[in-house]
Amino acid sequence: MGGSQEHQKFQKAAMEKTLVNLKEGSICCSWNYCGQRLASGSSDGGLSIYDSIDPTTPSSSLRLTSSWKAHERGVEKVVWVPPEYGDAVACICNDGTLSLWEETEEDTQPLTWKLCKLFESNKSQALDLQFGVCLTSLKLVVAYSDGLVKVYELLEPLELNMWQLQAQFQNVTDSTSRFGKLACLSASVAWNQQRNGSQQSSFILGFNSDLPQFNSAKVWEFDEAHQRWLSVAELALPEDKGDRVYAVAWAPNIGRPYEVVAVATCKGIAMWHLVSDSDTDGRISKEKVALLSGHDGEVWQLEWDMSGMTLASTGGDGVVRLWQSNLNGVWHEQAALESS
Repeated sequence: MGGSQEHQKFQKAAMEKTLVNLKEGSICCSWNYCGQRLASGSSDGGLSIYDSIDPTTPSSSLRLTSSWKAHERGVEKVVWVPPEYGDAVACICNDGTLSLWEETEEDTQPLTWKLCKLFESNKSQALDLQFGVCLTSLKLVVAYSDGLVKVYELLEPLELNMWQLQAQFQNVTDSTSRFGKLACLSASVAWNQQRNGSQQSSFILGFNSDLPQFNSAKVWEFDEAHQRWLSVAELALPEDKGDRVYAVAWAPNIGRPYEVVAVATCKGIAMWHLVSDSDTDGRISKEKVALLSGHDGEVWQLEWDMSGMTLASTGGDGVVRLWQSNLNGVWHEQAALESS
């Protein structure tokens, strides 16, 4: 009993350890698992990079190594480029500008971060972005405030400034000609990050907009034969179609015969199982297996751990909740973490 209490004290002390104090005004961050690095964006348009003091220790403290002015307005989203493509981050500022920054080294000069790509978007604003490693290339999907989805492809693996627009479409299955003007408040994108060479590229996308037809989370898959993106599943029951989507997250798969996707709407966090079925004309079989409730208010963000076994969620109530399923497939809240 005494040993158990000591172990609990050790765990509590480990959880309470401060790994880093972010700069004042920080409003978003992104963790690089490979390099033990943290990128954060602030309300003054700054980007900051924190590196682990001891990369061999998972709980090592972080120190500020780089900080610069990336935009004139606040940075609302920052995402690391997959590590095999270098040390780089993409960020969205609150005027919808999307930029890509790369850490470079020139001659004897120390490492520095430089702008390598600024994506033009006319009058629409970028709302969310995610990178996906697909077969032999790197792709970037961006959701915009006018409901448009753009998929970019990196032309040269070592040249992060060389992107080509591969496709653009809207998150609907019907013609958009009869819809009115669209106003999207937010969007959420999540790639299926499988590295299986035989698997088609796919991602899930949902909008929070004033037009229900655009909102429902849909799975988009690339059809190699016709070189186009197709909607292969809509993750909403008939009574839920059109619900505003606040966040989506595709779980890493370490051996399951099905995929797991989480979708947060005003009704809670829906857990879905997806199975590819070659007999249904490319469609994906789907099953809603749980609806998780616990947050008081909207859920803003969903993140899976690297094993795809634990889901973290946070939202307007300021609480981080951890969710897991037991051996019988029943989902439950494992922990709730509140700021002191």
